[in-house]
Amino acid sequence: MSRKDRVASPCVSICALDENDICVGCQRTGDEIMQWPRLTDEERRAVLEKVAEREQKVMIN
Repeated sequence: MSRKDRVASPCVSICALDENDICVGCQRTGDEIMQWPRLTDEERRAVLEKVAEREQKVMIN
């Protein structure tokens, strides 16, 4: 699999962690951001599912 076929990072270049260690730009935790380059595509998809859940919570509040 070529690099361009990998699951892309959700980074939107607004990099700032909130008081809960969640990036206000991409909704990943600091650990998820640091681990991203080493994750498999399956693991990246799991992170993106968590990101979607966090985004829903932000939209509700």
